[in-house]
Amino acid sequence: RPMLPQPPIASIFIIYSKPYSLYYQVINNSTIFNMEKDIDIIIYGATGFTGKLCVKYFQSLDTTVTWAMAGRNLTKLKKVAEDNQTKVEILIADSDDESALDDLTARARVILSTTGPFHRYGSKLVASCIKNHAHYVDITGENFWVKGLIEKHHAEALAKGIRIIPSCGFDSIPSDLGTFFSAKAIGKPIKRIESFHSYKGGASGGTLETMFSMGELDLGDDLTDPFLLNPNDSYSNEQKQLSGDRVGIAKKPEIKAWSGPFIMATANTRVVRRTEALLALRQESYGADFTYQEHAFHKSLLSAVQSLLITGLSVLVLLSPLKRLVKPFLPKPGEGPSESVQENGWFDCKYIVETDDGTKSVFNMNGKGDPGYKVTSKLVSECALCLIENEDDLPGGKEYGGILTSASGLGNPLISRLSKVGINFEGPL
Repeated sequence: RPMLPQPPIASIFIIYSKPYSLYYQVINNSTIFNMEKDIDIIIYGATGFTGKLCVKYFQSLDTTVTWAMAGRNLTKLKKVAEDNQTKVEILIADSDDESALDDLTARARVILSTTGPFHRYGSKLVASCIKNHAHYVDITGENFWVKGLIEKHHAEALAKGIRIIPSCGFDSIPSDLGTFFSAKAIGKPIKRIESFHSYKGGASGGTLETMFSMGELDLGDDLTDPFLLNPNDSYSNEQKQLSGDRVGIAKKPEIKAWSGPFIMATANTRVVRRTEALLALRQESYGADFTYQEHAFHKSLLSAVQSLLITGLSVLVLLSPLKRLVKPFLPKPGEGPSESVQENGWFDCKYIVETDDGTKSVFNMNGKGDPGYKVTSKLVSECALCLIENEDDLPGGKEYGGILTSASGLGNPLISRLSKVGINFEGPL
């Protein structure tokens, strides 16, 4: 840590250091770092589009949870605080400044991060959380980055009982927690679950920047491996054959709809499969040969075909030089959908659950609000709050940790919380 200037007299002082946002106690010219956790939740990246929505959400709550805002730009953070009429503490830390990040994680019980692309800005923050015993949640959809976290940090986080839970937004809670709810409601071994997603909402510059930055990376097999986030030897060849990303247009009479490719499926499916593997290690498996696939939901064949063409065009743009032509016309980082779009948005996810005996049931998860931002900010905020307010009831016990998922790390307590704030879990229908 950086050395502080010594006071001129040997007395007891409390010094507030803005660059590092920690209180230092100086006794007889010796600096003692106060490592006691005095903040429950720190929202890191509070000046970004989703970060601002998280601040707004926390400010609306009647809670005794202590929280603070953090980021790298003091002026912008003060503006967010002013706009939301909040007087919480503001802390400064750049994502590359390990010492400043340590100062945050030493004080926080939970870090809530909205600062993406996470492969650029998140790695040192997660490492600091594990070093200083802080739980962590974020909104990433960058599976290749999460794979790296697992390789570097899962064993240590598991040993220390620290819950590092990426993908706590629209990526990938409807997929992960909806599957968990459906499987547990059945109460017997599950052979297969398919999910079908529909939604209405807008795009933010931050998300688009993440998508463009991923297109510039050479990710190789990390994009195509359906079990990218699974532990070794946690799936069979048969499961792998039934878990591919290539899904076509098909009629689904169980939900009176047509299915088609879903652009977020490659991110979400990996998370669901990791959940199953982690649950199996706790002897809570969905089923011995469980498989999961994900689709878009369409009311008609025509809609499915149109969506397929649009999805294909979008992928082509992201993976080709055409992205340089369209990028200037899209929202910039920090920009996002209007308040009207946020309020009028919605998401709906249906699940067809097939048990080992061939019986099929349908479940549903839905909510109001733009899913990528208004709903995402609610989801990740409730995940952070769940780690604090439901600490005694978390799955796996108080000492459980690792690079987890929303279902394996938060499970039923999170379902209970979300059900009280407008996220609905229904079924069997």
